[in-house]
Amino acid sequence: MVVIEVQNLQERVPIDDLPIGEWATRALALLHIENAELSVVVLDDDQIRELNRTYLERDKPTNVISFPQQEGDGPLGEHLGDVVISAETAAREAQDAGMSARERMLELLVHGICHLTGYDHERGTEEEAREMEEAEERLVREIREQA
Repeated sequence: MVVIEVQNLQERVPIDDLPIGEWATRALALLHIENAELSVVVLDDDQIRELNRTYLERDKPTNVISFPQQEGDGPLGEHLGDVVISAETAAREAQDAGMSARERMLELLVHGICHLTGYDHERGTEEEAREMEEAEERLVREIREQA
């Protein structure tokens, strides 16, 4: 069983119509993860900046941060951790790239989930970074096709 908790803790960018929980559930299924818990939290730039400063020592807003759960299993399966997304940064990046904010939110969610499931583009090799990018592209494409 997959349990996804989605919390929208910001009010600056409307996201209520986004199927974030459905996207996350589908991404985990595509990654063959059948028993897991995942939390997705949507914040504004000020809120994510505070997390970025506190946990990563980077004093600026960012688009997505993944917090892997280090404690092991939760009551319903492996607790993967938290994906925290800035809706403000996502909207700004979408506008800059000429894409919809919806599409950018999907990309950032998938990016965060990939980090929680073992992919790493920052500390790994170039090959590992490429594997993560390919996984992200595949997941986004397959989730988009099912929408």
